[in-house]
Amino acid sequence: MADSQVLPKRGPLRSTWLRARKARTPLVLSRRPRRRLGTLRWCGRRRLRRRLLQAEAAGADWRESGCPVPRAVARRPKPEAPRPAPAAPPAATGPATLPIPPVRPAGPGRALLLLPLEQGFTFSGICRVTCLYGQVQVFGFTISQGQPAQEVFSAYTHSRLAISAVHYSMPEKSKKEMKREARTLLRSHLSRDDRCWLMKNFSPLCSIVMLEQLKTSTVNFLVSHPGLSYVFVQESPTFQINSEHLALRSVGIKREKKKNGLRLTESVLSALEELVTVSCEVDGCPVILVCGSQDVGKSTFNRYLINQLLNSISCIDYLECDLGQTEFTPPGCISLLNITEPILGPPFTHQRTPQKMVYYGKPSCKNNYENYIEIIKYVFSSYKRESPLIVNTMGWVSDKGLLLLIDLIRLLSPSHVVQFSSGRSRYMPNLTPDYVDDMDGLYTKSKSRVRNRGFQLAEFTENLEFADEEKESPVVFTGHKLIRVQSDFTFRKTPRNRESHNKVLRDLAVLGYLGQLQPPVPRPLCPLHGLTPYQVPFNAVALRIIHADVAPTHILYAVNASWVGLCKILDDVRGYANGPILLAQTPICDCLGFGICRGIDMEKRLYHILTPVPPEELRNVNCLLVGAISIPQCVFKSQRGLEGTIPYITTDYNFKLPGASEKIGARETEETCEEKVHPKPKLYRRIK
Repeated sequence: MADSQVLPKRGPLRSTWLRARKARTPLVLSRRPRRRLGTLRWCGRRRLRRRLLQAEAAGADWRESGCPVPRAVARRPKPEAPRPAPAAPPAATGPATLPIPPVRPAGPGRALLLLPLEQGFTFSGICRVTCLYGQVQVFGFTISQGQPAQEVFSAYTHSRLAISAVHYSMPEKSKKEMKREARTLLRSHLSRDDRCWLMKNFSPLCSIVMLEQLKTSTVNFLVSHPGLSYVFVQESPTFQINSEHLALRSVGIKREKKKNGLRLTESVLSALEELVTVSCEVDGCPVILVCGSQDVGKSTFNRYLINQLLNSISCIDYLECDLGQTEFTPPGCISLLNITEPILGPPFTHQRTPQKMVYYGKPSCKNNYENYIEIIKYVFSSYKRESPLIVNTMGWVSDKGLLLLIDLIRLLSPSHVVQFSSGRSRYMPNLTPDYVDDMDGLYTKSKSRVRNRGFQLAEFTENLEFADEEKESPVVFTGHKLIRVQSDFTFRKTPRNRESHNKVLRDLAVLGYLGQLQPPVPRPLCPLHGLTPYQVPFNAVALRIIHADVAPTHILYAVNASWVGLCKILDDVRGYANGPILLAQTPICDCLGFGICRGIDMEKRLYHILTPVPPEELRNVNCLLVGAISIPQCVFKSQRGLEGTIPYITTDYNFKLPGASEKIGARETEETCEEKVHPKPKLYRRIK
């Protein structure tokens, strides 16, 4: 012991080895040595741990490995003890002991992901997810082995999504039997090398996921515009390019930190569990109204709840009452949809055709509350009460917005009201049944002001109309259960940038809708000016400007190069010789879709409409509604193939003209209730 060799000092690593030597059996390093070991690289820490495990298994002394030993320790006599027989190193039983990263390339545009139980993989980008073995969960939706692949869209405009391994029922089997079963399932999907890699790192109750490259015409159309390529994947400098990085890059995704993903509070999880339990009961068709101020996570909660419900039931109804941030349609709509597929992305990636839709024409209902209520009643009349209904409401919950919300609760008679609150949001009183009963709305009165008048809920749901005398008497409200949710939703919006951020989301929704015009992949994208529009005669459709009063001589100027709602009214507009046919009032009618009025041919008296609505539906369109929802500016300025002067674009525009405004398509703030007129800063001429 006295003549044991003492190595010379090796710089800053001496203290690291001294602390590693003091570890006791079993080798569990304390916190302080672990921090000091953090100065080593990953490969160095892995090499050190492997050497320590081998030395412990062989029963050798640390000094035999050449580690420096202090003199006081070197002179201490070592008690004689029988050396144990050499034993194998302990088996790896968790994600931290995997010898290599759990991602492996599996061919061009494909990658394998091995997820131990209750571990997640947070990412950005788009991909197709297939569960080959086990069970995983994405945004609340469970994907099991044997189920079809799901398209997942994780965008930077929202919280990043994660693929998490969840516990699944497994009959009592040995690890060898589990590996044999997994090998059989993977034989038809993977090569021999990939299967060997998976079996080498296999652990009980793990999940094996295939990530594949996904290309859709809608996404390709979105990212083709300048400034929007960052929506799904942002390139950042990396100092470590390994096989995992290259595999994920070939798929089109990027690993993100866990803190950038979605985080649900305990109150959110409790509310989700309660609502799923109620909806899965026999004959359970609850009406769930979700309310709260802006930017507290209402839309995210609705998506997660829909995905959770689709794990147990086949369909869910969804009533959209938020005009500014719609989920399945372009902005400015009130719609009712029947959802049968999971929602695994932001709104601009899943634009769908509603069961019933009315085009309100503005991103806010200020100055026209009664029309807003009437449209909701009209759309709500199509709800058949055959499946649970989720109602999304606006984030305006102060002053008249709160009174309007009370009217909605009395109108829709929800069974559950989920009220979101946050430390950063505005104060909102608890919407208990007693509070709703005692408060007057904009168009309904409280119970305390009723003088034995009113009508039963059954009559109200049959008629769904407010007569003059009914405005003075409330609906007989049966009450609801209030579920309060404390939101810890993190966002980067401030009162200054909220409007610009919301404007970007509305533009993305419009672009997502226009992406349906593109041919399917792998055919190349076609610019909008290269698509053939429909020709609509003047006398075949009626016109109405929703958001402003426009002189009849200027109607066609307002319609040209505008976003138009393709609607169906009950009146017969046929029989007029020339046109255009102008409506005196805005009708409450079904909206079948949207389009762009690409040009107006005054000689042939034709509108040129560009729309993804199928021809069989277009035969029913007899009305064009123009509102304050504008076409994104990138559609005019950034289309490929344009040469020379760009149509409809000008810098010579006077904002002081009556009807002009610098806030093009902006959502009205709560402090400003003046009606804004949608301007047309462009040259009115037809695109050839």
